Amino acid sequence: MITRTRLAAGACALLAALAAGMAFPAGASAGEPTGEDAPKVDLVLDVSGSMRTRDIDGGTRMAAAKQAFNEVLDATPEEVQLGIRTLGADYPGDDRKTGCKDTAQLYPVGPLDRTEAKTAVATLAPTGWTPIGPALLKAADDLDGGAGSKRIVLISDGEDTCAPLDPCEVAREIAAKGIGVTIDTLGLVPSTKLRKQLSCIAEATGGTYTSVEHTDELTDKVNQLVDRAADPVVTPVATEGTDACAKAPTLKSGLYTDREEFGQQRWYRVDVEPGQELRASVSVGADRAVNPSYGVLLRAVTVHGREIVRGEAAGNGRTDVLSTGLRYPKAESDEDDAAAEAVCLQVTNSFSVASGVKTTPGLPLELTVDVVDGPGDSDDVAAFGLGRGWWLLGLLVLVGFVAGLLWGWLSRWRFAIWRTN
Repeated sequence: MITRTRLAAGACALLAALAAGMAFPAGASAGEPTGEDAPKVDLVLDVSGSMRTRDIDGGTRMAAAKQAFNEVLDATPEEVQLGIRTLGADYPGDDRKTGCKDTAQLYPVGPLDRTEAKTAVATLAPTGWTPIGPALLKAADDLDGGAGSKRIVLISDGEDTCAPLDPCEVAREIAAKGIGVTIDTLGLVPSTKLRKQLSCIAEATGGTYTSVEHTDELTDKVNQLVDRAADPVVTPVATEGTDACAKAPTLKSGLYTDREEFGQQRWYRVDVEPGQELRASVSVGADRAVNPSYGVLLRAVTVHGREIVRGEAAGNGRTDVLSTGLRYPKAESDEDDAAAEAVCLQVTNSFSVASGVKTTPGLPLELTVDVVDGPGDSDDVAAFGLGRGWWLLGLLVLVGFVAGLLWGWLSRWRFAIWRTN
């Protein structure tokens, strides 16, 4: 029981460390928060005819959205540049071609004038179609430029009505641009089809999907997402792996982005000093339609080609991003001037596509590298998953042994008394 608990805790801690990239050391030269550009948020609101429906706290969906927006505008941090874009707000007719172009910037992304923004929101009335795809493309343009965090918050009560421009494919296209936009989605109706579409949009850019059915839930969630945009962000550094370790770029601790062709190998190098530990993780995104059954492999090997450790993950088409990680602690050296070891990181994927699907540019790849001080004492290293819990296990065994002796002695004494009587 103790072993399983500690093994599970250790595995969870390792996965969390690899996924988050751990805290980068002060001297990291890549992927550090810049803090130079203001965070930007574009609120994209569905103003289609279905927003007239009265099923949220006794009022219309539009009334709930307006109330939530007013409260969010009051609570928006000063450092956040916020804008509002609408879809389906202006064209009430039946012409599909015109209705699918109905998206407009209600309030431009920039320093927030709360009175002006509230006045603009007050003029909205449910009107037309639901062109989610076109609205997302325009919203990405609204946020273009600068290196700060960029977030689109899409609020809708229905599916896109402008296919074949699939909004999920649009989200993948936005992710492939590499401009760092995250799309979060909120659904105002507990519909399976809507949930599926909005979830796909969010997952394509690393965002979140939430279903809300009350005004206060909508307010709280939008506030949370706007506040999240103001948090410091880590900006990935573009790098270019090679087809062999000998030619690979040497990376320091940080967050890196690259592109990897289908079935291609990408190599990178990391210098690890004696007594340090290398922690690395990689994520490869399927930003276009791929065949099911695929995998990602991350290997750490020596410059001579001997494998040290590997991490691998497999997918079956149900996720757009596949991630794996590894860790390699290098032992201390008795020599004071011992040289660092050059560790080669190899990233391989087994994604494939059907004929007609573009294979260029390569799939987006994100690599986290973290070199930290390794365990210093032998008792810092877990032994069979127990680590320092061995003394507790020994104590429990001893207590169990003594308790068994006492119970046996007491049972025999009671049995002897019973026979005597």
